[in-house]
Amino acid sequence: MIRALNKKECELILEQNYIGHLGYTYLDRPFVVPITYFFKDDKIICYSGDGHKIDALRKHNLVALEVSVIHSVNDWQSVLVHGAYNEVKGSSAKALLHEFSLGVKDIIMRKELRDLDFISEFSAKIDSDKMPIVFTITIEGLTGKMRKHLKVKTKTE
Repeated sequence: MIRALNKKECELILEQNYIGHLGYTYLDRPFVVPITYFFKDDKIICYSGDGHKIDALRKHNLVALEVSVIHSVNDWQSVLVHGAYNEVKGSSAKALLHEFSLGVKDIIMRKELRDLDFISEFSAKIDSDKMPIVFTITIEGLTGKMRKHLKVKTKTE
C-alpha cells in the first residue's frame, strides 16, 4: 500500500534523520547533492564550505531537500521539502552550527547506537577564522509518501 504522509509524519522523518539530498539550480541546470542537515522547530540547519553549491544558492535561493528511509522495495518512506536558502552570519551562525552539531550527534547516538567524538571538530570550525557557511532552509512546502507491504499469512504458514 502506498499512501501520502501527513505533516506530522513528514516532520518525524525529518527529525529522526540527518542525511538528505539537496536539489538546486545552477546555470539553468538541476543539481542534487547529499547533505547533512538538522531539523528542529520547523527549520532545517545546514552548513557548507564556500564553492559551487553556495555560489548557486546565493544566485537562486529556491531549493528542495529529499529525505528517504528505505528498508526494502516494499517498505520505505520519503519526504520532499520545498523551501528557500537563507545564509546566516556572525554569532547567529555560530549558535546554529553548535545546535546542528549537538543535534546530529544525538540522532546518531540514538539511531546508530554509537557515540561520536566530532564535537571538537565543530568547535574548531566555530572558533576558526574560516568558519563554514551556515544556512537554513525555510520550509515553504512539505510532502511525503510511504509504502508498506504487509505480507498476508496463508493457512499453511
